[in-house]
Amino acid sequence: MGWTTAPPQLQKITPLSSKVLTGKIFKLLAISGIIVYVIYILLPIHPCCYSSTIFNSYLTHRRHAEPDNLNRPAATNLSHVVFGITSSVKTWKSKKWYAESWWRPNTTRGYVFLDGPPGRGRWAASSPPFRVSEDTSRYRAYDKHPLKHAIRMSRAVVEAFREGKEGARWFVLCDDDTVFFVENLVRVLGKYDHGGYLYVGMNSECHTSNWLYSFGMAFGGGGFALSYPLAEAVVKNMDICLQRYPTLYGSDHILQSCVADLGVSLTQEKGFHQIDLHSDISGFLSAHPQSPLVTLHHLDFVDPIFPTMDRYEGLNHLMKAAKADQSRLLQQSICYHRQKNWTFSVSWGYSVHLYEAILPQSLLRKPLQTFTPWSKSATPFFVFNTRIPSNNPCEAPHVFFFDSVENRDYSFITRYTQKKKRGLPACSLNGTHSASHVPEIRVVSPLWELDWVSKAASIA
Repeated sequence: MGWTTAPPQLQKITPLSSKVLTGKIFKLLAISGIIVYVIYILLPIHPCCYSSTIFNSYLTHRRHAEPDNLNRPAATNLSHVVFGITSSVKTWKSKKWYAESWWRPNTTRGYVFLDGPPGRGRWAASSPPFRVSEDTSRYRAYDKHPLKHAIRMSRAVVEAFREGKEGARWFVLCDDDTVFFVENLVRVLGKYDHGGYLYVGMNSECHTSNWLYSFGMAFGGGGFALSYPLAEAVVKNMDICLQRYPTLYGSDHILQSCVADLGVSLTQEKGFHQIDLHSDISGFLSAHPQSPLVTLHHLDFVDPIFPTMDRYEGLNHLMKAAKADQSRLLQQSICYHRQKNWTFSVSWGYSVHLYEAILPQSLLRKPLQTFTPWSKSATPFFVFNTRIPSNNPCEAPHVFFFDSVENRDYSFITRYTQKKKRGLPACSLNGTHSASHVPEIRVVSPLWELDWVSKAASIA
């Protein structure tokens, strides 16, 4: 007897009904329509949103800019940065020495934008070249800004871009009393992809200023940078932006709003300083964040940064340390002398605080509140923690200020001297020695610069 296999059973195939077939066709057409619509919205020509243009351009750039290491652009250097300095004929005479303290003729690129011709006399060779801002009367219908020159100052990016876009990677906007440390600026900008859409700067040190304007705004006095693609996009949309924001107070707020409408937010760098502070800012400068010092602003509104000097002398004195090594300038280092129970807090090129006790770094990284806020209308005053100065001799420092710097045996030797005695008795803790007899402190530092960024983004 053999095995037998039952014959396969054929399934009966019935044709689709006309209703089912029609439904499937409509469903397919609907899905196809949605896909086509989404693709249309994402096209750069679509008017609904500017950020779609930026998004597509950015992706295109990333695909073409980084195929391999061989095609990466050269490191960012100072020739890639174009400055737009906003000023006026009236204020430039009293402010120009700020710009001249950092400007490098025939090396730095950019312009001072004035509200009219500077008048008779030769323009100083030590000053940045000037341009007279374009007439803005056509915007009169949209000008309800409390600040008279808000539109003219906002358009500085347009004029700087037209004048200096050749070979530029970054456009840096600032006030006429903004002081730059240009080598550190290049170090900071060199960390970023200049082909992307970047808005780099910092907001105010005071809550009130940020609350009044925007916590996402880079303050113009502290200066801020726009990458080339973002600057180009801002220039194209400037007229729309000015019409959209006819009442904002300052040019920095107008530009921040314009940048935000392009889908770009602020990249914060702690070395940009608006200095919305008053009085003695030595406590602030002696505990600088661990970031390269990029700018200082509002020096007319604070005490001279070095005692026994006026503002002009004090800034030029700080520039002596900056000339030796900008990478270390104001960088805080904390060390201990265990045998004497002493703590040293060094702000390189500016000050040394000597404490007659062993104090933790977490405490010393908070600035001594020797200063007052720009405005007292909101508390807390500052966007960072502070220490209230104390008359306790174990907590109050002996303060030494930068005196000189020299290059010796592959090292920098910075010298700090005491300008004023502390006026307190010695700390009474066991094992502590008085430091009242110390006349000066010398700090030895290696000659090489601090490695803030990778070699690929170093200064060329």
